Amino acid sequence: MLHFLSEFGDTIPLLNVFRYITFRTGGALLTSALIVFLFGPAIIRSLRGRQRKGQPIRADGPATHFKKAGTPTMGGLMIIVGLVGSALLWADLRSPLVWTVLLVTLIFGGIGFYDDYLKITKASDKGFSGRTRLLLEFAIAAVACFIIMKTAEGTAPAGSADLSSALTFPFFKNLVLELGLFFVVFGAFVIVGAGNAVNLTDGLDGLAIVPVMIACASFGVIAYLAGNKVFADYLQIHFTLGSGELAIICGAVIGAGLGFLWFNAPPAAIFMGDTGSLALGGMLGTVAVAAKHEIVLAIIGGLFVMEAMSVVIQVMSYKLTGKRVFKMAPIHHHFEQLGWTESQVVIRFWIISIMFALIGLATLKLR
Repeated sequence: MLHFLSEFGDTIPLLNVFRYITFRTGGALLTSALIVFLFGPAIIRSLRGRQRKGQPIRADGPATHFKKAGTPTMGGLMIIVGLVGSALLWADLRSPLVWTVLLVTLIFGGIGFYDDYLKITKASDKGFSGRTRLLLEFAIAAVACFIIMKTAEGTAPAGSADLSSALTFPFFKNLVLELGLFFVVFGAFVIVGAGNAVNLTDGLDGLAIVPVMIACASFGVIAYLAGNKVFADYLQIHFTLGSGELAIICGAVIGAGLGFLWFNAPPAAIFMGDTGSLALGGMLGTVAVAAKHEIVLAIIGGLFVMEAMSVVIQVMSYKLTGKRVFKMAPIHHHFEQLGWTESQVVIRFWIISIMFALIGLATLKLR
């Protein structure tokens, strides 16, 4: 919204700062953090009053988790309010990519909200049908990928290949795989996979939100560089027109995440819930698809991949052999069962997330 002030830059030179994505990203970060800090306590009081018993605790989970009974969930609402409010204020609302990312965030958040609602009303850690949820997520993600593909058509610079429906690869500047309409299916898989991987990671206080912020910081840099023709040419990465605006959304997530972490720090006053984890994961996946860095998401979000794969391996192993590979899945519970304290698991997983992010960012130059 404030981007329109740059149109008066010729008359009032000071307003030229609103042209710069870096300035607006910083503004989005501070604004979203302020929104969560200001409205967070009221949201927590409201949710605590409505939920009474709070989030149901997994019956077969670590015994130390039962002391968290009564803690309200749906804290993702705080993040979404801060993120969307800040993005609408600072992003260029003429960008279809901005609207696409925000709509995926809101709809995935809505799906997670309904899942949380069912868990609370049923006093169970089981939400609604996993198959139904996945079908809804795939449908929304497919529509988003189709819009991204159509938005990118005809935007390639002269002499460059049209990447609207192509898959690019890190470390190789000229390796491109044309997917055609299958790009919609592949992109939807990336978005849904990211959403559910973050959802599985959200099991300990602060465990999911900090890696999400780390991934958003990384993709904010990637989206900005990929959307800037000069930087993209220098780094020999593929130029994606308009992706720079997504850095503002990433900045808004970091700010909202900092605000949420203030209340989610152990002992947590509120849990993120599926409301937040699905929304943030879907947002990350959509940004990665729009910036043509889908594979890099698997590197930067390596912690989320690790968590998701631990569940897949555990389920397959039990079905095929009757034996479990891990003491408990997702893998953060495995380490709890090995004797790690919650803070040890969380901080060590943060460190792993930083390492994955640095590897992912290195792909920008190693080509």
